[in-house]
Amino acid sequence: MFDKLLKRKEPPADAGRLSAILEEEVPAHIAIIMDGNGRWAKMRGLPRIAGHHEGMKTVRKITRLANQLGVEVLTLYAFSTENWKRPKTEVDFLMRLPEEFLSSYLPELVEENVRVTMMGSEDSLPPHTRNAVRKAIDETQDNTGLVLNFALNYGSRAEITDAVRELAVRVASGELTPADITEDHISDGLMTHSLPEPDLLIRTSGEERLSNFMLWQLAYTEFWFTKTLWPDFSSDCLMDAVEDYQRRSRRYGGLKGDGMT
Repeated sequence: MFDKLLKRKEPPADAGRLSAILEEEVPAHIAIIMDGNGRWAKMRGLPRIAGHHEGMKTVRKITRLANQLGVEVLTLYAFSTENWKRPKTEVDFLMRLPEEFLSSYLPELVEENVRVTMMGSEDSLPPHTRNAVRKAIDETQDNTGLVLNFALNYGSRAEITDAVRELAVRVASGELTPADITEDHISDGLMTHSLPEPDLLIRTSGEERLSNFMLWQLAYTEFWFTKTLWPDFSSDCLMDAVEDYQRRSRRYGGLKGDGMT
């Protein structure tokens, strides 16, 4: 019902600009908080679900470009544990989006050597959502290119709590002592244990907060905020973020070079 409005075509990424970016270090792991779908729809007099539907198209476009850039992992915050508080009609629609997205896009993901993964709790997801995600994971598990990691029914505090709880069990069993516990033990207990920590976090829509997203993993990540709403987030926007990242000096709490501050 939104077809007339939503048939928007974006020009292909600037080949020269893309080539220049590839000459510098590209972030291995980009994480994105996709924000602003509801506001995008409201500005156009449409229901919020129209914004979510258009945002799905942006996911496809940005995934394709990230793969071209040689990004190793693209983590997308698709649905948080707090999002269940939204109106039931909106939640039901959001739970249908993974099925719609993956059913139409899965052949392209396979062809482009993209591997789909998910972090978050499957327990509360409807069967149709869970089945669609599992199918995509199964059919792309042997792919060796970009990892497209969906944070779905994900909350960082719960993730960290689960990791700490598991360590407590190991201490109680005598496998570990409290003095043995290191940061690596906690990192190994997180849902991202097999992935590199994010190099770049992007949040759209002008909000500048983490919203319970990867609180442990983002300790030394570079942040990039934009007022652009997620459905309007273009290839140029992603390249803007990567170029800004490439201009920064990452020191991880130390100094770069001898005597430099």
